[in-house]
Amino acid sequence: MRRSLMFLAALLAARPVAGQIGAAEYAARRDSLAARIGDGAVIAFGGPTPTTDFGPFYQLPAFRYLTGYQSPNAAWVMIVRGGKGRSVLFVNRSTPRRALYYGQEPDSAALARDLLLPSAEPAALPALIDSLVAARVPLFELRDFASGDFRAADSLTKGGQFVRALTAKHPGLTVRDAHPIVDQLRARKSEAEMALIRRAAAISADGHREAMKKIEAGMHEYDLQAVVEYTFRRGGAERPSYGSIVGSGPLSLQLHYMKDRRKMEPGDVVVIDAGAEFDGYAADVTRTLPVSGTYTAEQRAVYQIVRDAQAAAERNSKPGLSIQAALDSSVAVRARGLAALGLIESVDAQFDPPWAADCQRNPAACRQVQLFSIHGITHGIGLEVHDPIQAYQDGIFKVGDAFTIEPGLYLSTRLLDLLPDTPRNRAFAAKVRTAVERYQNTGVRIEDSYLITEKGLERISMVPREIEEIEALTRRRMVP
Repeated sequence: MRRSLMFLAALLAARPVAGQIGAAEYAARRDSLAARIGDGAVIAFGGPTPTTDFGPFYQLPAFRYLTGYQSPNAAWVMIVRGGKGRSVLFVNRSTPRRALYYGQEPDSAALARDLLLPSAEPAALPALIDSLVAARVPLFELRDFASGDFRAADSLTKGGQFVRALTAKHPGLTVRDAHPIVDQLRARKSEAEMALIRRAAAISADGHREAMKKIEAGMHEYDLQAVVEYTFRRGGAERPSYGSIVGSGPLSLQLHYMKDRRKMEPGDVVVIDAGAEFDGYAADVTRTLPVSGTYTAEQRAVYQIVRDAQAAAERNSKPGLSIQAALDSSVAVRARGLAALGLIESVDAQFDPPWAADCQRNPAACRQVQLFSIHGITHGIGLEVHDPIQAYQDGIFKVGDAFTIEPGLYLSTRLLDLLPDTPRNRAFAAKVRTAVERYQNTGVRIEDSYLITEKGLERISMVPREIEEIEALTRRRMVP
């Protein structure tokens, strides 16, 4: 360990990043990680230069969280001894000609001044890692996947190849995953992070409000997508925080529909699920709008159930309350509403799901309400649109949590047709099919972004969401 620290010291020298997150906060994050590691070394790789269409570079979330470095092809190593860490950033330097095309990376003096990180050439990395292995220093890696949602599929990365080569070179070497530790740190948002998420949510709200003002029958879904994303960019967002979903009519039922090509017809509802990213931080907002300017009686009924379900979850999403209580209260409201409309047999009626479920151990997973409300109601937001959240660790909401509440209902006879052919399902489908046909192709999702602060729950995506508020804006285009 001592020899490795000497090797590291020989590479360096050091010192804040002007911007939304300061250098001191990045350093404090590294210190918190070091305290949890105790003794060992962490190696992380940043994102590579984009290889398609000369697109802009966006740093990987975990790497950005710990370093603040915003150029591609970097690596970072922290050697930890007694809970104290020393770091070095390994950075590529562009040739003068390439810099004319893509810009010049910060030099070592700028990195030391603005990120409090000493830097070295990439060629020095293998020797440092070999010295750590020789000294039997426990190694941790931060895999360089772009999104935790797809980490299992994101396998052919530079960091992954480096670690595979390292373990092949040193048989018996174990490299542990540091992401669970970093995720614990990322789950609690700082004041600076919450300010950025608020800004992302405010920009997102502007985009949805503009869509409400401009929607009309005969537009295509991509027309609304353009309105929303133009407003995001004009408000200072770097990009949408995920692929914008604009699904109308039957496509309001597809949760992650992103083609956005259909012509919107009179009488449709359209689900717009779109959020802005500001300085790396994501918001997530969904509204369901009437294409003709006003909801039909059937659409109003379903919309109100979903809105009431969101309100119930909000009442249970406060410091010290459980994430399960928020979910259960939301499902209970939807079950009562569906039963009242004849769309399920009763509040607690069961069915045999067309997906894996253990109805004996978890009867709630096999209630008929689940057929029409197939997704959860919350996820964290932050450097990823599905970010770590403290409530996922022990089930309890805490100050510093940033998350969404997004209940939905999706009504189509196609869902009845998916049911396994069992006596219970046949009776269920026969009883409700006529009612489902009445509400055919009605998908409703309402989603907002929230923070938990010392004052309690704060909704930060202030977009109209009551029926009368939405119709007051969507009718603008319809009134002569």
